[in-house]
Amino acid sequence: MLQPTYTLLYVDDPEASGRVYAALLGRAPVEAGPTFVLFAFEGGMRLGLWSRHTVVPAAAASGGGAEVAFTVADDAALEATHAAWAERGLPILQPPTEMDFGRTFVALDPDGHRLRVFRPG
Repeated sequence: MLQPTYTLLYVDDPEASGRVYAALLGRAPVEAGPTFVLFAFEGGMRLGLWSRHTVVPAAAASGGGAEVAFTVADDAALEATHAAWAERGLPILQPPTEMDFGRTFVALDPDGHRLRVFRPG
């Protein structure tokens, strides 16, 4: 059985996006270069930031067509993350809001990729 192990985001400048994600994730990438930056997580999942200018075959999609979601334990963690990301200048697409699945907010990375943080309901 296949199991997803990577999420790849096509970005304009992987090194610049890598710096943003390193700050948001509180970790350094395990691989970094001008066309690709990779973050690895304890559960085996990986997040790759790939230059949209070097993807083969060329990617037609841009930011906003999907989300990278992050689960937090409680409302305090959600509010603290929201405040920290807003302070860093990330555009906030949706402020903290109670929804049917829990409390959530959505920010945008420099390429317009949606970053959802949520506390399950």
